[in-house]
Amino acid sequence: MKIINKAEIINLLEEEDGISNPLGFRHSNGLLKKDMNKKINEIAGFCEQIIKVLNKYNKKKEIVFLECSCGKSYLSFVLSYIFEKEFNTKPFFFGVDTNDELIRRCEKIRADLRYENMVFKHGRSIDFDTDKKIDVVIALHACNTATDEAIAKGIKVGAKYIMVVPCCQGQLRSQIKDNHPLTTVTQFGLLRSKFADILTDALRSQFLLGNGYYVELLEIVPPKLTPKNILISARKTKNTSKRSLDGYNQLNNIFNTDFSLQDYFSEQPLAGEQVCAY
Repeated sequence: MKIINKAEIINLLEEEDGISNPLGFRHSNGLLKKDMNKKINEIAGFCEQIIKVLNKYNKKKEIVFLECSCGKSYLSFVLSYIFEKEFNTKPFFFGVDTNDELIRRCEKIRADLRYENMVFKHGRSIDFDTDKKIDVVIALHACNTATDEAIAKGIKVGAKYIMVVPCCQGQLRSQIKDNHPLTTVTQFGLLRSKFADILTDALRSQFLLGNGYYVELLEIVPPKLTPKNILISARKTKNTSKRSLDGYNQLNNIFNTDFSLQDYFSEQPLAGEQVCAY
């Protein structure tokens, strides 16, 4: 599989006879909508990183994606288009969202495009079930704890890759006002908000590390385009001897936080699920 960069993906998305019309990126007169520029850049930046990590994937094996909190599912539609056009292959895509109206919209676009390699389901990502083996879990701007749900789902199904770009990280902002070593920083509302975002993604990354994933944090677009530009990219490793949630627990203890990720593993794991080490 060849590598295609963000600029090349943007060019594909801006082709007049391509995927941009069905996804609503254009006005009725054919011109690209100016307010879609940021979204196109985000999608292209995310797709670039997905294609990079899948570069050495066995082309003969079907790749199965699960897009959590898929919304309008721009990401899955674009990936399906790119993989077919550039790599002559069709991964399978599941899209799950709690918004039934958006799911119906995605299903209509899928039918119009005749994409038989896509299925959209109404419901929570954590409750989604399929007989297919999920290879890649993705989420673009899943709000607040929906990102944590995507991460938890990826761990539970043993996905080879978990790749999420978080959105509004509000869970910890009210929890880090006092009783931790950096109260002289977090006493200021703006700094507390920014630090909560950093701490949230650090906890997510440590949780993935503790469950056997190699983790990188990358920028998919420049911060001037959007501050919500951080990709948490996790790849499942074969080394099981060093799995530990010590880093995750240490962060929680230092800042007296009660993060939600572990809550998805409070019940007895199902057969075949990854058992978390805490």
